[in-house]
Amino acid sequence: MSGTPIATTRSAAGMPTGKLAVWWLIGSEIVIFGGVLASYIMHRLAHGGWSEEAAHTNTWIGALNTMVLLTSSLSAVLAHQAAEKGDGKKASKLLWATIVGAVTFMIVKAFEWTEEITHGYTIASSTFWSFYYTAAGIHASHVLAGAICMYYVAKSAAKGEHLHRVENVGLYWHFVDVVWIFLFPLLYIAK
Repeated sequence: MSGTPIATTRSAAGMPTGKLAVWWLIGSEIVIFGGVLASYIMHRLAHGGWSEEAAHTNTWIGALNTMVLLTSSLSAVLAHQAAEKGDGKKASKLLWATIVGAVTFMIVKAFEWTEEITHGYTIASSTFWSFYYTAAGIHASHVLAGAICMYYVAKSAAKGEHLHRVENVGLYWHFVDVVWIFLFPLLYIAK
């Protein structure tokens, strides 16, 4: 018997168990983000004055982070294609490009939050800002988690090992991007 964990060699529901686990994780995360976003939308519709608060978000910074995440999603797709062809070194390099996108997103987010907090827009300022920091903060924690997972997958991919994990981490990363596609208009554009 090889040193490969049995969970990576079996399949359930017609797919490898690792990929199924990622889909289960994404499903549970949809429930979390769905609850936050539904609460945000319902509360916003029921209470006025949010437009004035939302007008203080920086749409250009939000758009920049949207482009960063979409670009990083492209490098994740290209990493998956490289892994499918058995090119672990290329897949690893492309995952590193995705990690750079994640780090860039976090740096931009830190700059943005520093500016907002400096100007008095804190989590306690209003209900809008409470939702803003909560939703964006949960998302940022997922960006960080994705970058950490990609780091480990990129290390093993560079050695040509466990290339199936490139697709799994890519699925998670695309979920993180899709969540931002919902957050960006709700937090920055819908004023």
